[in-house]
Amino acid sequence: MQKIIIIGATSGIGRELARIYAGEGNLVGVSGRRQDLLYSLQLEFPNHIVTECFDVTTPQSITHVQSLIRKLGGLDLLIYNAGYGDVSDALDWEIDRQTVEINVNGFISIVHYTFQYFVAHGGGQLATTSSIASIRGNSQAPAYSASKAFQSVYFEGLYMKAKKAGWPIYVSDIQPGFVDTKMAKGEGKFWVASPEKAAHQIAEALRKKKWRAYITRR
Repeated sequence: MQKIIIIGATSGIGRELARIYAGEGNLVGVSGRRQDLLYSLQLEFPNHIVTECFDVTTPQSITHVQSLIRKLGGLDLLIYNAGYGDVSDALDWEIDRQTVEINVNGFISIVHYTFQYFVAHGGGQLATTSSIASIRGNSQAPAYSASKAFQSVYFEGLYMKAKKAGWPIYVSDIQPGFVDTKMAKGEGKFWVASPEKAAHQIAEALRKKKWRAYITRR
């Protein structure tokens, strides 16, 4: 039985991952900004899911992560799945600002804390759902692609750091393509996967401790 935290589990990929892990009998801590959606998920698996409602951009985010760890009695795997992106054809500042707050600032705060937690507690596994959009710029959503590139490159650095130091910390950069969620915006969507299919492929990649995985495989 693993102790797992999923940051951003109210809908889409995060919610499906929580269902997979809880259905296997693991203890799962889930977070998000909407308590009603977290509560409905907990009702599905009352003996396996605990919740913590918070926004990753607030200064108290680490306190909430610590609370989830206490509720679970430890931590084996944390998945950072919180994210934001929107089409910004006119280069809207509010879209860019919010994208960076969630995908960069909120991300690095929680990931940095968790990596140090694993160093102090003898190891663990850390994953992020970045995006295939991280590989190049995008005129429709430039801040989104840049923020996902930040996540992907940061995780590559953490992977190298853990390997060089000999720490038993497994780091996985998960790069989905289009998944049928509210995050799939803009024109020209193709090979769109369901959240269920994406979540099962992500869970399998994490079981294999892959340092980078593309979802779906094609």
